[in-house]
Amino acid sequence: MRGPVVLVTGSTRGIGEGVARRFAREGASVVVTGRTAEDGEATAEAIRESGGEATFVRADMRDPDDIAALVDATAEEYDGIDVLVNNAGVETDTSVTEATMDDWDLVLETDFRAYWLTAKRAVEHMDEGAIVNVSSNHAFVTMPQMFPYNAVKAGIDGMTRAMALDLGPDIRVNTVNPGWVEVERTDAGLSAEKRDHLESIHPAGRIGDPEDVAGAVTYLASDDAAYVTGTSLLVDGGRTAVMQDDTLPEYNAD
Repeated sequence: MRGPVVLVTGSTRGIGEGVARRFAREGASVVVTGRTAEDGEATAEAIRESGGEATFVRADMRDPDDIAALVDATAEEYDGIDVLVNNAGVETDTSVTEATMDDWDLVLETDFRAYWLTAKRAVEHMDEGAIVNVSSNHAFVTMPQMFPYNAVKAGIDGMTRAMALDLGPDIRVNTVNPGWVEVERTDAGLSAEKRDHLESIHPAGRIGDPEDVAGAVTYLASDDAAYVTGTSLLVDGGRTAVMQDDTLPEYNAD
């Protein structure tokens, strides 16, 4: 990969930051974006200090005007866009009966509508390239009190298929579906005992990190995936393959 222009939403921390850093190491010009300017500038500066090319553009993905300005600024700065990674997302710990309209609007506008609006604007500046939508293994299996996050993640997979049909053959569109990934949000309050348990129920013998997801994203954006579009790639350490925890062998993390 040499010199593509990559826009990664929600890239000031966590999975998005890992994806942005990986693309920069691969030689891409990366646009980092998020709501917090201090974090975004720090991420972009760290990429540049490591020898990469990065620019930060602040945007609130719930604001359609911010989305349009973000995409246009990216295209103006680098004369086009080659890859869009839709990653920005939020969740609420609410059930179907507990979720409020505010919860619904927060998740739908951030995790779903923004993916569509960003892609719709980005393709105006893309002659060819790739879009990678970051979803979750919650699109396939889920837990109580994850609504509407889990419903939206399933919707993202459907959106990916629709985009792949409408934007092909010049633009490929795929989904990456991460499982448990070690980021600031998931680490909060995670005890050593809980970590050991989580590692023991993953066939990979560990929980993931942002680099695991970044590898999958950069693959789907690369020419190595030239014949891959409209698909969903699980990156979950084998967790979704598990039917019943009490039947598992002992998976020991290194």
